Amino acid sequence: MESTEKLIEDSAEILMKIIKERRSIRKFTDEDVPEDLVLKFLEAARWAPSAGDVQDWEFIVIRDKDIKEQLSNAALRQPSVRKAPVVIAVCANQIRASKTYRSRGVNLYCYQDSAAAIQNLLLTIHANGYGAVWVGAFDDKMVAEILKTPDGIRPIALIPIGRPAEHPSPTHRYKLKKVTHLNQYGNLYLKNK
Repeated sequence: MESTEKLIEDSAEILMKIIKERRSIRKFTDEDVPEDLVLKFLEAARWAPSAGDVQDWEFIVIRDKDIKEQLSNAALRQPSVRKAPVVIAVCANQIRASKTYRSRGVNLYCYQDSAAAIQNLLLTIHANGYGAVWVGAFDDKMVAEILKTPDGIRPIALIPIGRPAEHPSPTHRYKLKKVTHLNQYGNLYLKNK
């Protein structure tokens, strides 16, 4: 029993380390990302939680240089999209979400679910020694046209992936006592700590 508890404790520490050390990486080396790792990243993403287990996400893996160039132009010319060896476009499947949850599925759940998949993706990428950045600033219509997504499949993030060519410092995080409330907003949970 003691060894199981130790394993759980060690796993929790490793997970927290991965969460705290992950950074948004915008500069990559020229090293390719092997296909088996891309599949590993996608496997982690598809195991994210989703409302009613609808799994209302879609993933488009982009390796084509011309398509990455077009996507970069649609994403305010962000060089990370153009220069990364691989970009994964994460799309919300509004059609699948609407079948179970109607308008709430289309307007909320599919985005929450896709965001959970993106977080799994980012953490797994980092845990395997690669880097990525969550790009959400882009022209929706242009990206949909470039990726040929049908109505109801909405691109919500571009995830450029590669070996990091930079090592950014941690960013500022608010203290828990500033952002945590008890029972109702404004009643600070940790006000005396």
